[in-house]
Amino acid sequence: MKKLILSAAIILGSFTTFAQTSVVKKTVTTTQTVEEKYTEIKLEEVPSSVILALKTAQPTAVIEKAYINEKKEYKLDIKVDNQKATVYTDAAGNLKNK
Repeated sequence: MKKLILSAAIILGSFTTFAQTSVVKKTVTTTQTVEEKYTEIKLEEVPSSVILALKTAQPTAVIEKAYINEKKEYKLDIKVDNQKATVYTDAAGNLKNK
């Protein structure tokens, strides 16, 4: 019986020798978004290449508002049936994802 108690004490004592403290490192990631400034323009000022590209991609689309930025990229607020959307194009009428 003595040996059983002694061996139990040795086993339980050995568990405490393996205890370690772990260091948790926290990583902080920051994201910066640069918002491009668009200036509203008249619908008549939108190039025909942009209008043609929009009509090719979505024939029932109606341009409600048009904007331009410094890079000559266009932001078009359109309405298709009962849904509104925003489309971005360059001066040549190539659609862009933003």
